[in-house]
Amino acid sequence: MATAISGRIALSPGHVLNSRSGDKVSLHKGHYVNCGVPRTISAAGPGKGGVLERPTVERTTPGRESEFDLRKSRKLSPPYRVILHNDNFNKREYVVQVLMKVIPGMTLDTAVNVMQEAHLNGLSVVIVCAQADAEQHCMQLRGNGLLSSIEPEGGGC
Repeated sequence: MATAISGRIALSPGHVLNSRSGDKVSLHKGHYVNCGVPRTISAAGPGKGGVLERPTVERTTPGRESEFDLRKSRKLSPPYRVILHNDNFNKREYVVQVLMKVIPGMTLDTAVNVMQEAHLNGLSVVIVCAQADAEQHCMQLRGNGLLSSIEPEGGGC
């Protein structure tokens, strides 16, 4: 039931609802939580002056970081190199296909250059990224039969 009201409405002893003229308020019987539009509630009892502040709501699941926290931690972690090692088993075309499938944003030209450098020099840097991403890319390359490893971008441990 919605009713247009103005003035102060007593919610419970010591608490009132302040509203403006023409505001609509829904009144329900039973157990309803946060079903209406938030209103300003003030304490009217002795020694309880002022307006209560709006509570902050934490929307992350306990034990999980928010998307913002994950991005922040990845930017702060030291960069790692994903290294592709030459092998005598996989065809060059297959290596290019796997690189484009596993590494986000990897173009055909870049994949061919990485494959060619690994073929000629024994190894090639595939991508430089956060450690967690580097470990994931390395495992995906290995899962597709390629030899790969990671190392800190600084050169050694």
